This record gives sequence, structure tokens and C-alpha cells, in this order.
Amino acid sequence: MPAGEPVHLKKHESLDRVSPSGIPIKTVYRPEDAELDYDSDLGDPGQWPYTRGVQPTMYRGRLWTMRQYAGFGSAKGTNERFKLLLDAGQTGLSVAFDLPTQMGLDSDSPRSLGEVGRAGVAIDSVEDMHALLEGIPLDKVSTSMTINATASTLLAMYIVVAEERGIARDQLSGTIQNDILKEYIARGTYIYPPGPSMALIAEVFRFCADQVPNWNPISISGYHIREAGATAVQELAFTLANTIEYVKRAVEAGLPVDTFAPRLSFFFAAHSDLFEEIAKFRAARRIYARIMRDRFNASESSTRLRFHTQTGGVTLTAQQPLNNVVRVTVQSLAAALGGTQSLHTNGYDEALALPTAEAATLALRTQQIVAFESGVTNTADPLAGSYYVEHLTTELENRALKLIERVDELGGSEQAIAAGFFQEEIARSAYEHQLRVEAGETVIVGVNRFADQEEALSIPAPDYSALEKAQVKSVKAVRKERDASKVKRALAALKKASGASSTDTHLMPLIIDAVRARATVGEISGALAENWGYFRPSL
Repeated sequence: MPAGEPVHLKKHESLDRVSPSGIPIKTVYRPEDAELDYDSDLGDPGQWPYTRGVQPTMYRGRLWTMRQYAGFGSAKGTNERFKLLLDAGQTGLSVAFDLPTQMGLDSDSPRSLGEVGRAGVAIDSVEDMHALLEGIPLDKVSTSMTINATASTLLAMYIVVAEERGIARDQLSGTIQNDILKEYIARGTYIYPPGPSMALIAEVFRFCADQVPNWNPISISGYHIREAGATAVQELAFTLANTIEYVKRAVEAGLPVDTFAPRLSFFFAAHSDLFEEIAKFRAARRIYARIMRDRFNASESSTRLRFHTQTGGVTLTAQQPLNNVVRVTVQSLAAALGGTQSLHTNGYDEALALPTAEAATLALRTQQIVAFESGVTNTADPLAGSYYVEHLTTELENRALKLIERVDELGGSEQAIAAGFFQEEIARSAYEHQLRVEAGETVIVGVNRFADQEEALSIPAPDYSALEKAQVKSVKAVRKERDASKVKRALAALKKASGASSTDTHLMPLIIDAVRARATVGEISGALAENWGYFRPSL
């Protein structure tokens, strides 16, 4: 077709296209759409500003860590799933905890009734952590724990399990999510008010830098912001705005930025618009590199953004669930082409129940096919130089920076959360997305188009009632068998220290002492709350 000749479209097609974030998309992109200075805007992989990746050879040197998120009520059941996945070729663990554990409640608390083991594994004491990790080589396997308000306690339990096995702290590697700001924004599993919560996070930064050098003390999460209805632009902007707040608080607490920043990690979602997602990951690295250098005067080693990716939970459909296998494949490609360091792929049946062993194994095989059969790992950042991808990367960066400026104007993330800014922006985006779905403008195959009827999947559910009874019995047995006087002393010391005003008060060693004495998650959380109180959002 001669240049400039009009393109004839079918009725259902249109020249007016936008990305899911509302970025206009042209029919054709040309060099003028992607004008960049190579050295300052791109650079080779492994070179600042890391747009093209954080390692010079990327996956030719080392593949991303393959994780499958798992938490199945009991520690024993979850341990069995971990071993199955490790035998299938998984290279890292990722732990889901039940709601009481996330909220600092023991399984026998009246508030835990009906929730024990339902959203993940129930952990009450270090004895449960021992069962969870039985037979797992902690000095060889990296473990990620999706835990926030009680992150310090779960990290303490992991350390005590290793200690009681004779494994040194510097041999442990992994990540605790520990991102409380996004809990106030999107998830709601907070315990304490923002002030002491942020101080505790800074304390974990300090402790890990000193004692657990290979551990990531936080995974700053855009994933849950995206799951709540945010666009890719909002996921990018709000995650990095929260990052600014964490780094600022840690520096104000007396931590030199380069002592903790190299161990900061991130957690993003991968949705199905392949090119927008790839561009989002590339933009994230560039924005972060510039923020850390320009705002915090960080050294180059502190400006590399490393991230874990999970395929989009909210993109999974209960209708025609086998279609989710294809969605997860596209999303895995986006993560790999975007340069992720770690990846979890969802099971096709997760819109219906906890993933079956078959679905979890297939999800892992999806990663392995992308890694070993697709060819995307043969060269670093293979889409660099694409006029479209470079344009999208710059457009996402510019739009995210405008949102970050608005957060700055409100006084930073904590003040923006208090003002309801994040929450309102995400709610608006979620509402607009739903309107587009209902109008058929956003197509979801099997839901609002090609919605053929098919037989529903039958997925057996655990006996949660029996599981809860067993867990309650277990935690009561721990309390009966432990040395009550040691627990009392450990909790009293923790309570006293948490009430001190000095930033030199180090809580992590005291939390570890309490865990070692067999204090429970609920008892440790309660000791801290006696001084800090409980957060209650204003309506």
C-alpha cells in the first residue's frame, strides 16, 4: 500500500484507540515518536538509568527467580505444596498468610473465628514456622513472605527457625513485603497508626542492613494498588511516591541512604496489555534511578530498581477459566520482556478457589516455557528501539511524574493517604473501567464477548472448620508447654522499649527474644499496641 494511503477498517475497528491507562495510540509509530538521548534516557542494560535492565546480560547471565505463591491453611499442608513445586523446578518460595496472621491475631482469638487458614497459612508461633519450613534448605532457597503489619514478627520467626537449625543470619535470603502504606491505600491489613508503623519499618531496615545482609527488608508493592482498580500509570506513580516516603523516613531516622537502599525491592502486577505493561516496567526503572539520585543523592548501587512480578489476579475470570492460562502466558511475557527479577504465575482456577496442585504446576510450566522455549531470554531488552514501546515508556513516565508531583504538593504519601487522594483516584479508575466493561468497550473474552456457556469447574475446598479446630488446639498446646515466665519477661521488655521516644531503641532483637521464648503473633502485636494503639480510619 503506498505511503499516506488511507487504511480501510472493518466496522468494529477504529483509529481511536487508547491504552488501559488512557494513553492515545496511533496506528503507526515513527522515529520522531521515540526521540531519546541514548545515554541519559536508555543506556545499555546494566547502565544508569537502567531503563533497559539492571544487569548487563540480563537472563543470559541468570534467569528470573520462579516463585509460586502458596499458603494452604495449615503449615504442614503448605510445606507439602512447597516441596511439590520445588521438585517441579521452582527456584524460590512465596508464602501467603491467613488474615488473622496478617492482622496480628492468634487463631484462638474471637476475631479470628471463621478466618483461620482461609486466605493462606496460619502462623501463631515459631513452632508453626518450623512446620512450614520443615525440610526446606533455608541457606539455599530464597523465601518471599507477603506480610505487612506483622512483618517484623514473621521475619523474627524465620530467623529463629534458622538459628535453631544452626544456620547463620548472613546465609538467609528473601523478602518481607513490609509495605504498610499500601495497606492504608488498598488492602486494609494494618494494625497500628502510620507513625509507629513507619518507625518499625525503619527499624527493620536498620536491622537487616546490620544482621541479615542478603534479606530485602521491604517489597514496595504496586501489585495491590493495581488489584484495587488502579491504572498502570497510578500503579507506577503511587508505588514510587510511597518509596519516597519510606526512604525519607529512614534517612530522618538516621540511616544513611546507601546502607539500606540497595536492598529495597518492588512488587508489580503484570496485566494483559502486553506493550503497556512492558513499558511500565521500563519506566519504573528510569523514574526510580532519577528519584534516588536527584532527591536522595544516592550512589549508583542504590538507584537500581529490582522487582518481583505477579500476573494479575483481577484479570482472572470464573467464566471459561481455562482462558486464564492464555492470559497468564501473555502477562508472563510482559514481565520477562520488561526485565523482572522474580515472577509468580497465577493458577487458572484461582478465580474460583485456592489453586489445585495441577493448576499451580501448569502455572510454573508456563514460566518455564517462556524461559526456555520462547527465545525472549536470548538478548537483553529485545524491544528497545521499538518506536511504540519507547513512546509508551516515556508517556507512562511523564504521566506518573505528574501524579507524584501532586502527592508532593499534598505533603507526601502519608498526608495524601490521610486526605484520601490515593483512594479516590483508584476508586475513580476502577469505576470507569467497570463502565467500559459493561458497555463492551473493554473486551473480556468469555465475559462480555464470546461468552459461550460451559460446564463449571468442580474444585474441592478444604475443611476449614476442622483446620481451625486443629490450629486452635496447636496454639493452646504451645502456650501450655512453654516457659511462661520467659514469655512474660520478653513481652514486658518489648512493651517498655516500644514506649520509648528515642529512635535509638532497637525493637527487632526484642521481638526475636519474644519469638524464641514461644510468644505468639497475637501476644507480640498486643504488646506493641499497648503503646501504639490501633489505627481506625476516618470515614
